[in-house]
Amino acid sequence: MSQMNAILNPDTVEGSEMVVETFQFWFKNYEHIRTPFPTYIHNDLRRIATERFFEWASKLKDSAKEEMNDEMIGEKFEEIIFDVATNLVKTEDEKLTILYPFLPRTGDEIADENEISGRVTDRSIVRDGDKSFLKVQIQRNDKSKWNTSFELPL
Repeated sequence: MSQMNAILNPDTVEGSEMVVETFQFWFKNYEHIRTPFPTYIHNDLRRIATERFFEWASKLKDSAKEEMNDEMIGEKFEEIIFDVATNLVKTEDEKLTILYPFLPRTGDEIADENEISGRVTDRSIVRDGDKSFLKVQIQRNDKSKWNTSFELPL
Protein backbone atom coordinates (compact mmCIF):
# COMPACT_ATOMS: atom_id res chain seq x y z
CA MET A 1 0.00 0.00 0.00
CA SER A 2 1.46 3.37 -0.98
CA GLN A 3 1.84 6.24 1.49
CA MET A 4 -1.08 8.15 -0.11
CA ASN A 5 -3.32 5.08 -0.07
CA ALA A 6 -2.47 4.61 3.60
CA ILE A 7 -3.38 8.20 4.49
CA LEU A 8 -6.66 7.87 2.59
CA ASN A 9 -7.57 4.63 4.38
CA PRO A 10 -9.44 4.96 7.70
CA ASP A 11 -8.08 1.61 8.92
CA THR A 12 -4.42 2.65 8.86
CA VAL A 13 -2.27 4.45 11.40
CA GLU A 14 -1.50 7.12 8.78
CA GLY A 15 -5.18 7.76 8.13
CA SER A 16 -5.98 7.93 11.83
CA GLU A 17 -3.00 10.19 12.58
CA MET A 18 -3.99 12.66 9.87
CA VAL A 19 -7.53 12.89 11.25
CA VAL A 20 -6.39 13.29 14.87
CA GLU A 21 -3.73 15.89 14.05
CA THR A 22 -6.09 17.95 11.90
CA PHE A 23 -8.76 18.11 14.59
CA GLN A 24 -6.18 18.81 17.30
CA PHE A 25 -5.01 21.79 15.27
CA TRP A 26 -8.45 23.24 14.50
CA PHE A 27 -9.98 22.64 17.94
CA LYS A 28 -7.29 24.62 19.81
CA ASN A 29 -6.50 28.32 20.05
CA TYR A 30 -3.04 29.56 19.17
CA GLU A 31 -1.50 33.00 19.40
CA HIS A 32 -2.38 33.88 15.79
CA ILE A 33 -5.25 31.44 15.09
CA ARG A 34 -8.42 30.88 17.10
CA THR A 35 -10.64 27.88 16.62
CA PRO A 36 -13.72 28.80 14.61
CA PHE A 37 -15.63 25.76 15.92
CA PRO A 38 -17.80 26.00 19.04
CA THR A 39 -17.18 23.15 21.45
CA TYR A 40 -20.78 21.91 21.28
CA ILE A 41 -20.20 20.69 17.67
CA HIS A 42 -16.79 19.02 18.19
CA ASN A 43 -18.02 15.43 18.61
CA ASP A 44 -20.51 15.54 15.72
CA LEU A 45 -18.06 17.44 13.53
CA ARG A 46 -15.30 14.91 14.17
CA ARG A 47 -17.60 11.97 13.39
CA ILE A 48 -19.44 13.35 10.35
CA ALA A 49 -16.44 15.01 8.68
CA THR A 50 -14.28 11.90 9.13
CA GLU A 51 -16.99 9.67 7.66
CA ARG A 52 -17.51 12.03 4.74
CA PHE A 53 -13.77 12.32 4.05
CA PHE A 54 -13.15 8.58 3.98
CA GLU A 55 -16.29 8.08 1.90
CA TRP A 56 -14.87 10.58 -0.61
CA ALA A 57 -11.46 8.85 -0.50
CA SER A 58 -13.00 5.41 -1.07
CA LYS A 59 -14.47 6.61 -4.36
CA LEU A 60 -11.10 7.76 -5.72
CA LYS A 61 -9.47 5.54 -8.31
CA ASP A 62 -6.04 4.19 -7.38
CA SER A 63 -4.46 6.31 -10.10
CA ALA A 64 -5.99 9.46 -8.56
CA LYS A 65 -4.78 8.44 -5.10
CA GLU A 66 -1.25 8.09 -6.46
CA GLU A 67 -1.39 11.64 -7.84
CA MET A 68 -2.46 13.12 -4.49
CA ASN A 69 0.04 14.62 -2.09
CA ASP A 70 -0.19 15.44 1.63
CA GLU A 71 -1.16 19.05 0.97
CA MET A 72 -4.00 18.11 -1.40
CA ILE A 73 -5.33 15.54 1.05
CA GLY A 74 -5.13 17.98 3.96
CA GLU A 75 -6.92 20.70 2.00
CA LYS A 76 -9.73 18.35 1.02
CA PHE A 77 -10.17 17.17 4.59
CA GLU A 78 -10.27 20.75 5.88
CA GLU A 79 -12.76 21.70 3.14
CA ILE A 80 -15.03 18.90 4.35
CA ILE A 81 -14.60 19.90 8.01
CA PHE A 82 -15.58 23.51 7.33
CA ASP A 83 -18.50 22.47 5.12
CA VAL A 84 -19.88 20.10 7.74
CA ALA A 85 -19.39 22.66 10.52
CA THR A 86 -21.47 25.32 8.76
CA ASN A 87 -24.40 22.91 8.87
CA LEU A 88 -23.94 22.03 12.56
CA VAL A 89 -23.83 25.49 14.14
CA LYS A 90 -26.96 27.15 15.48
CA THR A 91 -26.46 30.84 14.68
CA GLU A 92 -25.58 32.94 11.66
CA ASP A 93 -22.78 34.56 13.67
CA GLU A 94 -21.21 31.14 14.31
CA LYS A 95 -21.51 30.41 10.60
CA LEU A 96 -19.72 33.68 9.78
CA THR A 97 -16.90 32.68 12.13
CA ILE A 98 -16.50 29.36 10.32
CA LEU A 99 -16.65 30.94 6.86
CA TYR A 100 -14.18 33.72 7.81
CA PRO A 101 -12.19 32.42 10.79
CA PHE A 102 -9.48 35.09 10.63
CA LEU A 103 -11.74 38.17 10.67
CA PRO A 104 -13.04 40.00 13.77
CA ARG A 105 -15.71 38.19 15.78
CA THR A 106 -18.55 39.35 17.97
CA GLY A 107 -17.04 40.28 21.33
CA ASP A 108 -13.59 41.08 19.92
CA GLU A 109 -11.99 44.35 20.94
CA ILE A 110 -11.14 46.57 17.98
CA ALA A 111 -9.90 50.15 17.58
CA ASP A 112 -10.91 52.77 15.02
CA GLU A 113 -8.54 55.02 13.04
CA ASN A 114 -8.22 57.31 16.08
CA GLU A 115 -7.22 54.40 18.34
CA ILE A 116 -10.53 54.59 20.20
CA SER A 117 -11.40 51.05 21.18
CA GLY A 118 -14.63 49.19 21.63
CA ARG A 119 -16.16 45.75 21.18
CA VAL A 120 -17.70 44.15 18.11
CA THR A 121 -21.44 43.90 18.77
CA ASP A 122 -22.75 42.80 15.38
CA ARG A 123 -21.52 41.47 12.03
CA SER A 124 -23.17 40.93 8.68
CA ILE A 125 -22.30 40.33 5.04
CA VAL A 126 -23.05 43.19 2.64
CA ARG A 127 -22.61 43.18 -1.11
CA ASP A 128 -21.55 46.07 -3.29
CA GLY A 129 -21.65 45.05 -6.94
CA ASP A 130 -19.46 41.98 -7.33
CA LYS A 131 -17.65 42.52 -4.02
CA SER A 132 -18.65 41.27 -0.57
CA PHE A 133 -17.78 42.86 2.75
CA LEU A 134 -18.02 41.90 6.38
CA LYS A 135 -19.72 44.87 8.02
CA VAL A 136 -18.79 45.14 11.68
CA GLN A 137 -20.57 47.28 14.28
CA ILE A 138 -18.48 48.37 17.26
CA GLN A 139 -19.70 49.86 20.50
CA ARG A 140 -17.01 52.12 21.86
CA ASN A 141 -16.16 52.26 25.52
CA ASP A 142 -17.99 55.63 25.70
CA LYS A 143 -21.16 53.79 24.45
CA SER A 144 -21.13 55.44 20.99
CA LYS A 145 -21.23 53.15 17.97
CA TRP A 146 -19.36 53.03 14.68
CA ASN A 147 -19.19 50.67 11.71
CA THR A 148 -16.38 49.44 9.54
CA SER A 149 -16.14 46.89 6.74
CA PHE A 150 -13.62 44.33 5.58
CA GLU A 151 -13.57 43.16 1.98
CA LEU A 152 -14.06 39.41 1.83
CA PRO A 153 -11.98 37.10 -0.33
CA LEU A 154 -13.73 35.67 -3.37
